[in-house]
Amino acid sequence: MTLDPRTFFAGDYFEGRGKFLIAADARGLKHTAYLNPHAKGPKGEDLTIDVAILGPDDAKAGLLVISGTHGVEGYAGSGAQVGWLKSTRNANWPGGLKLVMVHALNPYGFAWNRRVNEENVDLNRNFVDHAKPYPQNPGYELLKSAIAPHDLKAGTIDVADHALRAYAKEHGAFALQEAISQGQYAHPDGMYFGGTREQCSAGEILHIVRREFAHADRVGIVDIHTGLGAYGYGEIITEDEASDPRYARTHRWWGDVRSTRAGESVSAQVLGSIDSGLIAALPHAEVTVGALEFGTYPTLEVFRGLRADNWLHVLGDPLGPDAPAVKAEIRRAFYPDKDDWKEMVWKRSEQVLNQAVEALAAG
Repeated sequence: MTLDPRTFFAGDYFEGRGKFLIAADARGLKHTAYLNPHAKGPKGEDLTIDVAILGPDDAKAGLLVISGTHGVEGYAGSGAQVGWLKSTRNANWPGGLKLVMVHALNPYGFAWNRRVNEENVDLNRNFVDHAKPYPQNPGYELLKSAIAPHDLKAGTIDVADHALRAYAKEHGAFALQEAISQGQYAHPDGMYFGGTREQCSAGEILHIVRREFAHADRVGIVDIHTGLGAYGYGEIITEDEASDPRYARTHRWWGDVRSTRAGESVSAQVLGSIDSGLIAALPHAEVTVGALEFGTYPTLEVFRGLRADNWLHVLGDPLGPDAPAVKAEIRRAFYPDKDDWKEMVWKRSEQVLNQAVEALAAG
């Protein structure tokens, strides 16, 4: 039977969750739901992180696949997970290998079409030692009022954009990207805020990997994102330097891999990443991490969507008259919802996941 990739993708978090659970059940995966105790959906719905598991409890090797770390980016990750579960190419699962699929790590963000969680925290900046002084981001401090302005009036945005362009002209475009997106811990109402305590979802994913991979010697991790790079292209990103053994492994597994630390990637090097948190949580295992980043639209369009959404939830009304336009803008920025894009996401994600399985099964 030929599968239509368009059917893997959902119109919202709730449809995505339903498709994931049906696909996981049909494949015989064990399911556990983790209720978010701090947030509800737009209509008061319960929100859950769903975990589906295949393979033996004491597996010596395992693959973790995460969708929705950045909530609104969950459309792509959810579709990739559903498609992979339905694909007959993956019908014969290697013995001794465990598969752990985490659907909608940030269910609030997915349900509300936000990149951040219910506390305005970017989960991919939250994996720091909260008992120590937080990292500083001088560029963000300089540009904070331009990055997250107090309103969206044309005059205000013009002034803000002028400040951003001036910074880029003086320091370079990549320095501006780093100042905006590296992460910051001083402004809870700002963008790319890493939080001042461990978030619920961060604690859950650490608990999940420690429990499910307690016996594993080798673990592969694929965390699916969108919003950076060329339309529909899936870049594998590592945070490791070329001298790190993990860097070499990612290249053996996936071929063309780009390092943020080496300045090769479409992404800046970020603070408190989930990659670093998961590696630290598995000190007994050889961990190979690839963030799979799918491009959507130009970076400026994506940034404007994020900026408008931040204003809506911090200073506006997320259920008010401004909400539909803002939500449509940010959803489009991270989920083009076009057939060609879905086809590209599915083909690339299937390739990347199968390469990880082959590498783990080979030992």
